[in-house]
Amino acid sequence: MSGQQTYVSLMRLTQKGLSELTDSTQRRKVSEERVAALGGRSVAFYALLGSYDFLQIFEMPSNEAMLQYVLTARRDGHVEPLIIPAFDTTAYSQILQAMA
Repeated sequence: MSGQQTYVSLMRLTQKGLSELTDSTQRRKVSEERVAALGGRSVAFYALLGSYDFLQIFEMPSNEAMLQYVLTARRDGHVEPLIIPAFDTTAYSQILQAMA
């Protein structure tokens, strides 16, 4: 496994996020800078239809780095994120082999 862990974030805009929607492109740049400062990277970002407004995929060096990022983002008050750790097929296969 690599030194980076993958996380999927499903985000809903808050009322503040909706009222400041035209600034969302700039906020996304700030988000990517914060991720990079913590040793991670934003792999992909999508706007969604349905129950969630955005999906973002991150690679971060640790749960602690991801938590620091999420708490900072939540403090800003524009989105409410749901963070899901994700495992690629290599990591999943290694876990299955360890169980055998």
